[in-house]
Amino acid sequence: MVRRGARGVAVVLVLIASVLPTASVQAGHDDAAAPLPLELLFDNTAVSDDGSPAEADFDGAGASLSVQDLTAAGWTPGRALTVQGATLTLPDRVAGEPDNVRADGQSVALGGRGDALAFLVASTSGADLTASGTVSYADGTLSPYVLTAPDWRRGPLATKAVALPHVNTPGGQLAEKARLYVVTVPVDATHGIPSVRLPVAPDLHVFALSVRAATTGWTGSWATATSGQPTVGPWTDRTLRLVVHTSVGGPRVRLRFDNTFAAAPVRIGGATVAVRDTGAAARTVPARLTFGGATGAEIPAGAQAYSDPLAFDVPAGADLLVSFHLPGPVTAAPVHRLAQQRSYLSGPGDHTADGTATAYTDVVTTWPLLTGVDVSGGPGSVVMVGDSITDGDTSTVDANRRWPDVLAERLRVQSAVPQYGVLNQGIAGNSVIADRYPGDGVSTDAAGVSALHRLDRDVHAQTSVRTAVVLEGINDLLAGRSAEQLTEGLEEIGDRAHARGLRVLVATLLPCGGEPRCTDALESERTAVNAWIRQNDVFDGVLDFDAAVRDPAQPTRMLPAYDSGDHLHPGDAGLAALAESVDLTLL
Repeated sequence: MVRRGARGVAVVLVLIASVLPTASVQAGHDDAAAPLPLELLFDNTAVSDDGSPAEADFDGAGASLSVQDLTAAGWTPGRALTVQGATLTLPDRVAGEPDNVRADGQSVALGGRGDALAFLVASTSGADLTASGTVSYADGTLSPYVLTAPDWRRGPLATKAVALPHVNTPGGQLAEKARLYVVTVPVDATHGIPSVRLPVAPDLHVFALSVRAATTGWTGSWATATSGQPTVGPWTDRTLRLVVHTSVGGPRVRLRFDNTFAAAPVRIGGATVAVRDTGAAARTVPARLTFGGATGAEIPAGAQAYSDPLAFDVPAGADLLVSFHLPGPVTAAPVHRLAQQRSYLSGPGDHTADGTATAYTDVVTTWPLLTGVDVSGGPGSVVMVGDSITDGDTSTVDANRRWPDVLAERLRVQSAVPQYGVLNQGIAGNSVIADRYPGDGVSTDAAGVSALHRLDRDVHAQTSVRTAVVLEGINDLLAGRSAEQLTEGLEEIGDRAHARGLRVLVATLLPCGGEPRCTDALESERTAVNAWIRQNDVFDGVLDFDAAVRDPAQPTRMLPAYDSGDHLHPGDAGLAALAESVDLTLL
C-alpha cells in the first residue's frame, strides 16, 4: 500500500475557491436587493401546451418543452422530486406561465443546511454553459461556486434528470429529445445558507433550487448502481422479493428506490423488509414500509423514492428480503444486471407481507429499482466504483464473495478503524471514459454509462460517503483507448471527488495475460497506467491490486490459484486476495 499526502495544485485551488470567503459577488443585480424566493424571480416561459406552442419561448427562438410530455414523465406542476438525494419542487405554474429564471445575478432566498446545492437547470446556449455564483452563509461569509448546465437539446443523455420525446416549436412539434438536468455543487455543511446569488449567464435557466440535506445519522449498508433499463416481464400485479446482503447493521432502516433512465413513472404499491431465513422465506414477519406516510409511492421518471425511517433491527453481514408490489404494467425497468444473487418474483398479487416462500415461484438474477439500504448511526461508508471485477463477475452466486463483501467482513471483525459501511458500485463492462449504454431509452447493453457520467449519482450522492475507491480502466484499454486517455479520466475522478471533500483511493489494474484481447500492446498500456497510478499525486492512496494477484513467474498473468479461468476476472480466491491486501487505515 502507498499513502499519498498531496492532492495536486489544481485540486487545492478548487477546494480553496469552494470554501474561502470572498467579497466578490455577481454584478447583474443590485447587491443590496433582498433575496427573493425563486418563483418570484421567474422571467422566462419554458413549457407550452402542444396545442399552443407559441405561448412559450424557452430558447429565444420560439422552442419549448411539452407540458404533455412532462406530465407523462410524472413531472407535474408543484411536485417535489428527489434526484441525487436532493428534493426539488417543480414550478407550480401552468403551461404558458413564467416557470424559470434566466440567471442574471439574482439573489435567491433559500434556507437550510447541507452538503450541496441542487439546481434543476438547462442551458439554451447550444452547448454546456459554465458560470459562477455566490453562496451566502448564515455566519455572514460568502463563497463562490461553479455551475455547469448542459444544453437542453444537445447535452449528454447519460447525465440528464429527464428526457422528453418532443420539442415544441411554432412551426410544429419536433421528434427530438429535450433534456433537463439536476446539477449539484458542494457547499460547507456546517453553516446554514440563507441565500444564493445566481451566475450572470442569461442562457442558463434555473427551474428549482434547494440545499441537499447532509445524511447525518445514517450509514449506507448496501447499494448497487443502475446499469441499464432493459425490457422486463411485463410485470402486472406482481411482487419482487430481492435478496441483498448488508455490510453494517443498525436499529433503524430506510430504503432507496431509483427510477433512473426511465421515461415514465413507476408505481410501488407496497413494500416490506425482513431478515432472510432461506430462499424467499423470511425469518420473521416482514415489516411494512411507508413513503411519506403512505403505503406506496409513484416514482417519476429519473427520480428517487426513500422509504420513511423504520424501527427495524438490521443485522450486520446478513441477508435482507426487500419485497415490493408492482401494480404495473412494468415493461422496462432500471436494473443492476449482474446481481450474482438469486432473488424472487411472485405470481399475481401483493405478497409483500408473506413470510413464506410459497407465492414466489420465479427466480430473477437482477436487482430492479432498489438501489440502497441505509441504517441509522454508524461512521459513514466507503464506496467502491468499478467494473466487473468489483461487481463480482465469476464469483460464486449467492455466496457474497465479491471483493467489497470480503472487505466488509474484515471491517466488521476489527477495531483498529471504524466499521464503515461498504457500498459496491461496480458495473460489469463499465468504462471510465465512454458510455456503453447511452443513458436513455430501453437498453440492450447493461454496462451502464461511464464512470465519469455516473460519478455524481453513484459516488457523490451516496449516503454518508467519506471515501471512494476506484478500480476501473481495463475495459477502456480493451476498447482501444490509450493509457494517457485513461489516466486523464482517472485524474478527473480524483479531482471531482476531492472537490466534494471525499478521500479517494485508486487501485492498479490487474494483469490479464492469457485473455486473447490482452495483447502485448495492451500490456504496454496497462503497465503505463499502473506506473502512473503508483506515482500519482492526485489520489490519497494506492491499492496495488496488480501486485496482490500477479504471478511472480509471469507478471503479466494472474496466479493460477487466483484466476477464474478466463484470465481477466479473479475467482473467489483472487477476489479475497484483493480484499485482504487493503490497508484498512487508508480508508
